[in-house]
Amino acid sequence: MLTTTAAVSCRCFWERNRAVSGFFPRSFSCRAMEVPAGLSAGKESSALPAAAALPNESQPTPATPVQITVLKAQDLKTIKSDVSVTLVRAEYNGAILGDSSKTDVLPDGTANYNFMTSFECSPDGPNSLNDTAQKPVLLTVIEVLQREQRQKEKTVPLGQAVVDLLPLLQGQCSFKVSAPLYAVPTSPLESLHPEAKGGLEVTVCTKEPLLSAAQLSNGNLLSITLEAAYSVPEAFAATGPLQNYMACLQVPAAGEKEFPLLFKNGILKLAGEKEPLPRPKKWPLANIMAPGALSIPNSFIVGGPYEDEDGELNKREDREFRIQAESTKRIVWDMERRCYLDPAAVVILQKRIAECQYWPVEVCGMSVASSSKGKTSKANKGDEDKQIFFHGVAYVNMVPLLCPGVKQIRGAFRVFTYQDSEVFEKTKSQHSVFRDLRAQLSLTKEGSWTPGISTPLSRAVPSKTRKEDKEKMTKDKDSNRRMSNAPKIQLSDATVEAENVTYLSLDGQQYVEAGTFLVMEIKLDKALVPKRLREELTRRVKQMIPPRPPLPPRPAGAKKAVENYHNHVTSIAVAILSEYHELFGKQLPDQGAIDHQTLEEQKRQLNFELNSSGKYFAFKEQLKYAVVKIVREKYLKTTAFETQEQFQSFLSELYVYLMDEMHIALNQLLSEEAASPAPLSRTTEEQLWLFAREAEVNKDYKLASLYHQQRVAQDQRNIQYWLDYGAFCLLLEETTKAQECFQQALSLDPHHIQSLLLCGIVAVMLEHYEEAEIFFEDACCLEPSSIVAWTLSGLFYELQNNNIQAEMAFREAKKLLQAQLAKERSIPEAAEGEEGKKHISAGCVRSPSPGPGECLPERVPDGSADKLSEVVEPALVCVAPEEEATALEAALKAPSPVSGLSQPPCTIFMKAVKFLMKVNAVQFVHRALAHELLSLQGGPSCAYYLALAQTYLLKEDLSKCEECLCEAIRIDYMTGGICE
Repeated sequence: MLTTTAAVSCRCFWERNRAVSGFFPRSFSCRAMEVPAGLSAGKESSALPAAAALPNESQPTPATPVQITVLKAQDLKTIKSDVSVTLVRAEYNGAILGDSSKTDVLPDGTANYNFMTSFECSPDGPNSLNDTAQKPVLLTVIEVLQREQRQKEKTVPLGQAVVDLLPLLQGQCSFKVSAPLYAVPTSPLESLHPEAKGGLEVTVCTKEPLLSAAQLSNGNLLSITLEAAYSVPEAFAATGPLQNYMACLQVPAAGEKEFPLLFKNGILKLAGEKEPLPRPKKWPLANIMAPGALSIPNSFIVGGPYEDEDGELNKREDREFRIQAESTKRIVWDMERRCYLDPAAVVILQKRIAECQYWPVEVCGMSVASSSKGKTSKANKGDEDKQIFFHGVAYVNMVPLLCPGVKQIRGAFRVFTYQDSEVFEKTKSQHSVFRDLRAQLSLTKEGSWTPGISTPLSRAVPSKTRKEDKEKMTKDKDSNRRMSNAPKIQLSDATVEAENVTYLSLDGQQYVEAGTFLVMEIKLDKALVPKRLREELTRRVKQMIPPRPPLPPRPAGAKKAVENYHNHVTSIAVAILSEYHELFGKQLPDQGAIDHQTLEEQKRQLNFELNSSGKYFAFKEQLKYAVVKIVREKYLKTTAFETQEQFQSFLSELYVYLMDEMHIALNQLLSEEAASPAPLSRTTEEQLWLFAREAEVNKDYKLASLYHQQRVAQDQRNIQYWLDYGAFCLLLEETTKAQECFQQALSLDPHHIQSLLLCGIVAVMLEHYEEAEIFFEDACCLEPSSIVAWTLSGLFYELQNNNIQAEMAFREAKKLLQAQLAKERSIPEAAEGEEGKKHISAGCVRSPSPGPGECLPERVPDGSADKLSEVVEPALVCVAPEEEATALEAALKAPSPVSGLSQPPCTIFMKAVKFLMKVNAVQFVHRALAHELLSLQGGPSCAYYLALAQTYLLKEDLSKCEECLCEAIRIDYMTGGICE
């Protein structure tokens, strides 16, 4: 018997079987075959109705066959030691694709099936791209028992495995996996180990990619994971009539329609241990018999710190409540649903989020009526009789998904009662999924499912619904009414307004009193708004800064060349003087002077001697190299002259210069006393900085500018000197000159965060908003842990009316601040001693330009100011919480803390104010103070008034400055910064 091997490529398969996709009529959605050809492939069956795909306005595309090849099974003996004959069955989207032939199991537990089957995938269904995203191929290994005489052959399911088809939507045409095989329990009471005990080698391939290049680049994949509902009402009981706990939300699709994503069969768990982390996510399937096969391969719920979440209940004060709720009564889904978004749906998704930031996630409990033996009823009748309890809604803020680079949001979201008016006001949604759109969900057609119970392993034939016993149903309704004491909604009723109003308050009260919240994750494969890369931002910054002019030639080379020329001239002069002494002696005449005729005669004799002896030529050659160096280093002349006139002009200029330098050298040689060198400047950088600050305070800005320029002249490559000079220019409102200074500092180091922020600030002042956005974004990208960078970015985006990115930036800054404070609070109190206190005090004293923000505390809890009743040492703290007179008296009588200083609350805006006041950016200071005023619940703080007073002082508005200082003293007269 011929067999194929795993090495046969998919391309060869399609070349040999070109008629596979068209072998059956279009009405058939799948086809199974065996290898080698000619063997029985099993019977085909019609597919069950598939879930509706996302609407697509594009032209219908032809179906693409997807080939599934089951090569072999391994380690079957670990599941059942005496297994001998097996076959494998493939199912997809509720339809059975076919069975393999019976295969003997080898002694090592291996069974070679080499079984091929296929189904057609088409955007128009029944197996759509959306089905490919969220529905795997289900493979069941079935044991064939030996039949006795005149008895039918018996089969028993042995294990199940799932194959995720998601790689086909990621551009792959073929892939091979080793799918874990999980054992099927032989009875409902049997508990199996969740780990896999075997495996199936499977290959999946298509002739053409399922997605075109445009769909792959512009489309997206949306994954929503509903983890659990915590702190559920006490009326949720594990005893009594069964309840199907469900949740649903609608995803915008192309056109005006929406696609519902339904999460069913939540498991009610009583108080006990917390859910383990990490734990696998589960498939939304109802026909799996092996509980382990429900787990999605390589997909886990990992959790994380509450402070890093995007939803609600992520503050420090919510931590204890979250921890308690996770170990009490809860409903667990751990289910992930995926949804493929074509390019048109991606555009609609962005538009919907921009129009309305909140999405409704409805939750409810639906009664599952018990059935009597052998009695059935019509499906429509069962649908109308079903009731839902505790109809609630959670509002998920989707705005973060519109921020650049954001692909995921995860957090806790409070559950409220479902009120039509409130839901419409927040989400613009006019219909309830469970109440008004029940027909789209096909609740009765899909059927209910509980873990461990599955549909029989038979051909995919629609099963008949069982008729419910009227007496039993009546008892269930009465029991439901007694169990929850909560009003319910008839699915068949369109809800009369009066009835709708009566049950809302009761239902909502139970959710609010219990503090119910959902934990869910919404994830995209690609960000809706791509984030610019760091390299691109750096390149844009370099383009915006004008190129620096070439550095002037180094004076050291020219100076050295002139000094070398002087040395040679001195050396030659000494040699000539020695020759003169040899010829005419060192003694001068008695009169002390020589007549002119004698000097001329001595000169002729000396020239004759130098020329005849060759010393003149030697001196000229010695001086030649010194002159060449002067031409190259001093005049920077290394190329030939274009004309003779240029050459003669240069020679004249060079001759004059050489003669002057020769005279200088000879004068230094013949002078009896050398000139004393100029005294070195003893003014240090620190002194210049203090002189500049003193001149600023005295309003002598011309002198202050001179000192700043001297600092820059001493070291032009010092970034801090340029920043200080730019901040001084901002004080004088010379914005253009300040921009030049900040850009000069940034050109020295393109990754300097402070320079980037200051360049962004002056760009805003000059209304260069596009450049400012680049600067702020680059700063946040280079240092994502900077609270000041995110806060200033939020202030900028708010100025641009970009509320989405402004909110994101403020949220990120607050998250970083909370993490910083939590980390600092975790330091043992014993580690905080006198050394830390001295360091804080010295930091305030050493600051060359102290302001109200200089001593703002960094390690403070983000709590309420009126709860702070400890005395703060005025010499170390500049800001204190707002207190009433009685509270201050009580604080004065309270004992001083032992573990250290108590700190006033700190916010992201006061941190930004501290930075901005140092650089005199008053425009941004007022914006930050406005946010600080809105964020304070107990009114303006002492720090607020101090910062505001300093802004008025810079503008020389002394009356308003005095008013602010008086308010600061009224709040806390012990603050040391007020008296400075």
